[in-house]
Amino acid sequence: MTATSPARHRLNIVEHRTHREISIDQPMLLLHGIGGSVASCAPLGERLAAAGIPCTCVDAPGYGDSPDPEPGVDAADAVIELLDARWPDRPVVLLGTSWGGVIATAVALRRPGRVAALILADSTRGSGTTPEQAAAMRARIDEFRARGADVVAAQRASRLTAPDAAPVVSDAVRRSMAAVRENGFRAAADFMAATDHGADLHRVDCPTLVLVGEHDVITGVDESRLLADRIPGAELAIIADAGHVAIQEQPDVVAELVADFVGGLS
Repeated sequence: MTATSPARHRLNIVEHRTHREISIDQPMLLLHGIGGSVASCAPLGERLAAAGIPCTCVDAPGYGDSPDPEPGVDAADAVIELLDARWPDRPVVLLGTSWGGVIATAVALRRPGRVAALILADSTRGSGTTPEQAAAMRARIDEFRARGADVVAAQRASRLTAPDAAPVVSDAVRRSMAAVRENGFRAAADFMAATDHGADLHRVDCPTLVLVGEHDVITGVDESRLLADRIPGAELAIIADAGHVAIQEQPDVVAELVADFVGGLS
């Protein structure tokens, strides 16, 4: 079911409901990557719901059916506003992939009482870890503007999946990237370029699961290992036969790992 949140940003959300007995006490919110949308989270969301874990996916500002971002308000602010409007009295499990994981970490650091647990899939500290990485991320805005989403998707999408990814997955990744809007991408890239959570990871004060595809060449296994090492008590799982979009390539495996993780929260 698709709906809009009552928050000021009116972000587009999609709910994956379950007809089984709910197995967790906390709501779960899925946050997509910089080239994704709620559709990117759908395979995992459907499997989590089938396992008895209802979850909600959200289009970031400027993505999918969400309106363009408002000046001065970043994606983490928008997520916090959504949490406060939709679940004002309940901490939420945040599952973010890539950029979505950076957003989730930012929310956990800014409003720790609102986050029951973090699941960071193929994510990173941000792209502000060095001036060169920040500049490279911002350069992607100019590339996007000059070449367009279709061309960028055709050139980059294959790097996001494992070498032997199913064609249906590769095609879904390419189509998702081709649908990205310039205003959303610009805000996302600026957010990433300005972010380096490295010095603050020790302040993450909630159970955390870090997932990464074994063939991820975008953020990489080493970066996920660093996240798991620096976040107190974090667990790390490496997903076989998956690249940067492990939640789309291996949704059954990821859903099982997530179910085991959230099952141990209560």
